[in-house]
Amino acid sequence: MNLRDFLTKPMESGKYQRKIRKYFKRRKLLLALPSNKLALKKADLSQLVSVTAPIALISQIQRSGGSLLSQLFDFHPQLHAHPHELKIGYPKKYIWPDLNLKQSPNRWFNILFEESVIRHLQEGYKKEPTSDTTFPFVFVPYLQKRIFFDYLGKLDSIQLRDIFNAYMTSYFGAWIDNKNYSGDKKFITGFTPRLSEKQINMKMFFEIYPDGRLISIIRNPKNWFPSALRHNQKIKKDKYSDIYTALVQWKQNSEAMVKNKERFNEKVCIIRFEDLIQKTEGVMKYLSQFLEIEYNQILLTPTFNGTPIAANTSFDDDKEGIIRKTVERHKTLSSEEIEIIEQETRFIYDQVLKQAERF
Repeated sequence: MNLRDFLTKPMESGKYQRKIRKYFKRRKLLLALPSNKLALKKADLSQLVSVTAPIALISQIQRSGGSLLSQLFDFHPQLHAHPHELKIGYPKKYIWPDLNLKQSPNRWFNILFEESVIRHLQEGYKKEPTSDTTFPFVFVPYLQKRIFFDYLGKLDSIQLRDIFNAYMTSYFGAWIDNKNYSGDKKFITGFTPRLSEKQINMKMFFEIYPDGRLISIIRNPKNWFPSALRHNQKIKKDKYSDIYTALVQWKQNSEAMVKNKERFNEKVCIIRFEDLIQKTEGVMKYLSQFLEIEYNQILLTPTFNGTPIAANTSFDDDKEGIIRKTVERHKTLSSEEIEIIEQETRFIYDQVLKQAERF
C-alpha cells in the first residue's frame, strides 16, 4: 500500500493512522542522519561486499533461546550474523514482507528498513531496553539507503531475491564497526520470534530463499512459562499473565514446528532448548553441519560483534555466557501450575520432541 492509499483509506479503527505516523517517523529519522549527505553521495562504494547468501532463520515463540542462539552464531567467520532481532517483517516483524515488483525501490526500502538501528546508533546496542550494558553500534542509515539504490541500479532486471540481497548488502555495508564483515559467508543468521508460526510466512520465505534454512527451538513448557511470565511483567504487557492463554500461544508455536518440519523437511531443524544449554558443543557441531560451515570454538560463547555478552534472561542472572539454571525454572512453579501445564501441553510437546534432533 502506498502513501496515497494510506491517506485515502477509511480510518474506522485507527490502524491506518498509526501506519501513517510510523511511515513519516521512519522517513524523518532516516533522512535526518547523518547531516553530511553530500559527502556520502560521493563515497566510493566499490569495495562493498555483496551479501547474497541465504538466510538461516531462527524462529519460534519468545523466551525459547532464539537470542542465545543468534549470539552463539555472532562471530563465526562464515556467517553474516544479524546483531539484533531481524525486523524486516511488515507491517509487523513476525509477518514476512510481501513485496511487489511493481512497487518502487523507495517503497521496498521503507518496508524493509529496521528502525531499531537508529536507536542503537544513538543509545548504543542493548539486547533489552532496560539493560545497563551497552555496546557501540556505528550505523549510517542514509548510507544504507544509498547502498540499496546503488545495488539495484546495477541490475538489468530485478527479481524478488535481488531486493532482499540489496537490503542485506546495504545493512551490513552501513554497519561501519562490524568486525566480521569480510570473508566467504555461507549464510546470514537472524532471529525473529514467531515468524515461523504462520504457514504463509514460511511459504514466502522459502520461495525467496529456496536455499534458506529454518532453526526452531522447543523449550519445555514448564521452563518456558516462568520465563515468559517474568518477562511479561518486566515489559508491562498482558501477554502471558494468564497461564491458559500463554499455553495456547505455546501450543500454536509447537504445532507450527511440526508442520514446518513435515513440509520443508531437510531445510528445517528443531533443537531442544535444554540441549542448547546443557549440550552446547554437540548442538553447535550439529548446526555447523546443518549450515555447512566449519565448526569453530567461537560457537560456544554468546557475543555481540565479537565481545562476550550477558544473557537475555527474565531472571536476575546478569552474567556473560550460558546460564545453566534456565533449565530449572520449573522449580518456581506451584504444583497446580505444573499439573495444568502437563495436561495442556503433553500431547503436542511429545509430537515436537519426535521431530527434534537428538544429542
